Amino acid sequence: MKRKMRVWAALALFPALALGQAYPSRAVRVIIPFAPGGASDFVGRILQPRLGELLGQQIVIENRAGAAGNIGVEAAAKAAPDGYTVFLGNIGTIAINPSVFPDLPVNPTKDFIAITQVVDVPSVLVVNPSFQVDSVKELVAYARSNPGKLNYGSPGSGSQNRLEMEVLRKAEKLEMVHVPYKGGAGPAVTALVAGETQLMFTTAASAIGQIRGGRLRVLAVTSAKRMEQLPSAPTMVESGYAEFLSSSWQGIFVPAGTPREAVDRLFAGLQQTLKTPGVVERLAQGGAYVATSASPKEFADFVASETRRWGRVAKESGATVD
Repeated sequence: MKRKMRVWAALALFPALALGQAYPSRAVRVIIPFAPGGASDFVGRILQPRLGELLGQQIVIENRAGAAGNIGVEAAAKAAPDGYTVFLGNIGTIAINPSVFPDLPVNPTKDFIAITQVVDVPSVLVVNPSFQVDSVKELVAYARSNPGKLNYGSPGSGSQNRLEMEVLRKAEKLEMVHVPYKGGAGPAVTALVAGETQLMFTTAASAIGQIRGGRLRVLAVTSAKRMEQLPSAPTMVESGYAEFLSSSWQGIFVPAGTPREAVDRLFAGLQQTLKTPGVVERLAQGGAYVATSASPKEFADFVASETRRWGRVAKESGATVD
């Protein structure tokens, strides 16, 4: 009898022992395909502590910048599909780059499993304070009178921010010089503050601190309504561009083949993370708004539709890799 009791006691402990070895049992690496200082890095570092707390493991952020995010994309897609490498992708790296870079070695819709969207980030049209224009209308008038004399920055040739400027440039038949920067929005915004360029579209999260500090001036935002954090900045719609609505979403992905257990655990952990009041507040203060998916499948369907949409925009705008 005592022997049977010991056997049953051991069996009763088995689920607990198995749970102790369940995913994750060690640190999880999050690859961010841009340099520190941009919107992706801002979002990733806000999610980092709370997600680690919920998963019970350390979250290690690795910035793998370069080639408009493609270096980080490739590193993440080719990582072991074990749930211990996670990718923070955005509209540019996932939905736009495949249409702009013909030799991209990764197919994001096939080489990743989409977990969930995490935020939505409007763009802002900003200028260096030394550039004396106070509205989109004044900007367009100056550019028309001074063809080829304005330099606009971007986080890369295939970035959403570059395409946003291409849409404006094409609509108004403006001649401006494109200056792409490696490493994402951070270096491009820094260059704008330094006066290397005169204007750019960038994510609100990448520029809001510089705007508040007076180092950049905002002419318009690309959201459907004015941003609470920038109430005096008109929308592009208010500025006379009825269909100019744009925002950069960000989401979490893992390499194709990652076990379902890891996918489900990450999805649940991210949902809880993004319901944490402190996380929501810190993101909003920086111009990023929580936007989660109902399921991994819903996010995958959304990514597929965005890839088709921005593929058309890239083709129509004529944007190519510089």
